[in-house]
Amino acid sequence: MADLQTNLFINNEYVPSSSGETLTILNPKDDSLVTDKVQAATEQDVDKAVAAAKAAFRKWRKTPSWQRSAIMLKYADLVEQHVDKIAHLESIAMGQPISIAKVMVSVQISSFRYYAGLTDKIPGESYPENGDGVVKMVNYEPLGVCAGISAWNGTQVFVGWKIAPAVAAGNTFIFKSSEKSPLAVLYLGELFKQAGFPPGVVNLISGGGKVGSLLASHMEIAKISFTGSANSGRLVQVAAAKSNLKHVSLELGGKSPAIIFADANLDNAVAHNSQGFLINSGQVCFAGSRILVQSSIASQFVKKLQTAFVGLGEKMDDPASESTFLGPLADKAQFDRVMGFLDGAKQDGIEVLTGGGRKGEQGQYVEPTILMNPDINNRVYTDEIFGPVVTVKTFETEEEAIEMANSTTYGLGATIYTNNLTRAMRVQAELEAGTVSINTAHWVVPETPFGGVKQSGYGREGGLEGIKAFLEPKTVHINMRMPQE
Repeated sequence: MADLQTNLFINNEYVPSSSGETLTILNPKDDSLVTDKVQAATEQDVDKAVAAAKAAFRKWRKTPSWQRSAIMLKYADLVEQHVDKIAHLESIAMGQPISIAKVMVSVQISSFRYYAGLTDKIPGESYPENGDGVVKMVNYEPLGVCAGISAWNGTQVFVGWKIAPAVAAGNTFIFKSSEKSPLAVLYLGELFKQAGFPPGVVNLISGGGKVGSLLASHMEIAKISFTGSANSGRLVQVAAAKSNLKHVSLELGGKSPAIIFADANLDNAVAHNSQGFLINSGQVCFAGSRILVQSSIASQFVKKLQTAFVGLGEKMDDPASESTFLGPLADKAQFDRVMGFLDGAKQDGIEVLTGGGRKGEQGQYVEPTILMNPDINNRVYTDEIFGPVVTVKTFETEEEAIEMANSTTYGLGATIYTNNLTRAMRVQAELEAGTVSINTAHWVVPETPFGGVKQSGYGREGGLEGIKAFLEPKTVHINMRMPQE
């Protein structure tokens, strides 16, 4: 893999870490070494990136909107031309099937094109003099130097959600990829440069939690957008508050319910709760990992779901193959975490309808697993597993389904399956979730915001809300009754 880019991308140049510290990447399909030379940023490197971004901000914020848009569109075109390479790098780092990795890259492309179209559409407001002699205006201005910390499960999506709205609004950016999936992000540096982004506008760095902490606590960073675990998100929030009270947005995962009513199209519900759930081996923050099915159809639904899980498990293979639907988990740490949940479920006597173990003897593969009727206090029911493991419980009434769905500390997503649109709209209004999908599993589109409530975090990425998150309103009052000289 001599063609891998492993250096940090700061001020439009690839540079080594100031300390020489490196990260090691193993391919989770067989634990083979991909590289042990990924540069880990230090405090000095973070300071350099911030200084470059701060210097670039003075000019970038004043760059005409049409010019920012043209650069963003050219970048999107370049990413599209390099989609195979980018997807390959994502796949070898964290085991994402190549077909899924390409979809993730396409989301990044769509985000840049969407926000390129908004550069000249950031509105202002004006209010006429209403007898008080004062004309009022509200201008929306970029924040300055912004930073993003990415989770490893959908890195290319997060590049689009975090960087695109920020630079469209006139901010500059420092993006830190997860230590599990840095390769494809570092490759993007050359594409940002080729697209015409001036030095310092976009900076790409690698490293573990220590580097994220440096960004969250940096006094010259105006905003940080974090995607990851709830525990790490709390640390980001605390660091931001203790430093300069920077803006913070947090997306911290979920334990999303999927509610299936007796009148649902059963085949559709099964498809979305099997194939839709198992995309990326269940390593999706809004995956519907708690299936709640009305008791009158439970046996029929579960039988079909089991058949679907077994069939999809047969498509678990080498992530480099276009025919592979399920790849390995991201690394051994994630494998051990998921297996810990499964071992605990077996010890607690929870019925394992299908799966429940390792697949094969090489790599970090876990069988698609259905757990039946766990206790509501069992951790497989309450905690985010982040693997190909779903729980199934039954309900009798609509009211019971709503209560069960909301009985979680998370509030990222929820899905409803019913042929009664009135019921669907009534139930969605009662669900505590940032996104509700009806008769489909979740997917993301550029036009709508994404984020959660409760302990799934706060703030939104995507849509108009995504660009608003990188703007600061400034109120201007003009006294129209100045005495004439």
